[in-house]
Amino acid sequence: MSQTDEVGEPQPPRGHARIVYLGPVAPHWEVQSDFGDRSLIEEFRQRALARLVLLPPHDPQFRRNRERVVRDAERENLLLEWDLGMPEEEAGVL
Repeated sequence: MSQTDEVGEPQPPRGHARIVYLGPVAPHWEVQSDFGDRSLIEEFRQRALARLVLLPPHDPQFRRNRERVVRDAERENLLLEWDLGMPEEEAGVL
């Protein structure tokens, strides 16, 4: 399969994930889902939490790891939402 075979009409999302910041006490993060294959969502959840487990949103490493989680969701064709519990400008993630 070539690169041109992969590019075509956009496919519908395979699932949904919402990453919620729970606060300054560990665990900091929770991944919720509204729809999608359970095994796909669970595998994504494990990878996302591995990247975020000890990082609050104001940590400089959070921005890099957030981008990795976003790219992972794009590869899996998942709709991704972030709920940081505050405007992103205040969280220092922009």
